[in-house]
Amino acid sequence: MTWLITGGAGYIGAHVARSMAEAGERVVVLDDGSTGVDARLPGDIPLVRGSSLDGALLREVFARYGVSGVVHLAARKQVGESVERPLHYYRENLYGLTVLLEAVAEAGVRKFVFSSSAAVYGNPPDVEFVTEDTPCVPVSPYGETKLAGEWLVRAAGQAHGIATVCLRYFNVAGAAAPELADTGVFNVIPMVFERLTAGEAPRIFGDDYPTPDGTCVRDYVHVVDLAEAHLAAARYLEEAPRACDLTVNIGTGRGVSVRELVTLIAEVTGDGRPALVEPRRPGDAPRAVASAERAAEALGWRARHEVRDMVASAWEGWRLHRPQEAGA
Repeated sequence: MTWLITGGAGYIGAHVARSMAEAGERVVVLDDGSTGVDARLPGDIPLVRGSSLDGALLREVFARYGVSGVVHLAARKQVGESVERPLHYYRENLYGLTVLLEAVAEAGVRKFVFSSSAAVYGNPPDVEFVTEDTPCVPVSPYGETKLAGEWLVRAAGQAHGIATVCLRYFNVAGAAAPELADTGVFNVIPMVFERLTAGEAPRIFGDDYPTPDGTCVRDYVHVVDLAEAHLAAARYLEEAPRACDLTVNIGTGRGVSVRELVTLIAEVTGDGRPALVEPRRPGDAPRAVASAERAAEALGWRARHEVRDMVASAWEGWRLHRPQEAGA
């Protein structure tokens, strides 16, 4: 098989492309260059510059490379930005998916992996684990586009005989190598790095939640494990019948509080300045930890890396990409 990976030069996409190629899968990457970095990909992985909104280009790529499966990661993914620019997010994430699925159906491609998100759950109820059956009530346009994207993938799969897997990522962190690290500052670990390297105290939003230390608890998954989950999903689909329709959480099943995470970052960076506690942010759920059992049972996948691995590898990447800030 040959797998097309959309968004394959991005932070997550490059890890997925490398993991699949190293495992012997034939892959080709489509990336529009908006956040992707060409250098993340080894030279033997073909890279096509373009967008999933370009149906003519998609048809050309499918024909040129004999694509028989798609891993769709290309999307806009910043919650705050999606609130400010909902039309942009719906166009990029949903219209782009529609154009891609039209090309998939026309080309007779019958395997499709969709990059979804735990954002589909919104603020889940205060339960020990969020399962795939937990009600989906997204609270941002980004989460809405991911949930609607799942609906669209399933509907297209049923109508056109496409076997599908939707992967709901929890909090992704870490890097396989410093040069592959996330260069954005949109998630909690790089946000703490940014504060520390600016000589400022990290911030904790709320310490009066009904959790063991009063701070929010989240599930962090190493990007290397996430990449291996995509490989597992692709191989699952290679053996699956056309009627396959699977949705799985991708997380560790282990919760880490914000205070625990900040303490671990202090140990890794050597900067132990006390955190500044600020008021709660509206909408933050006390706890959001994945049930990872379905992924284990269906895909044979479990996360292998610990949070310390995520923080340490992310810090190495931060020091590479921002050496003046990190004092490297």
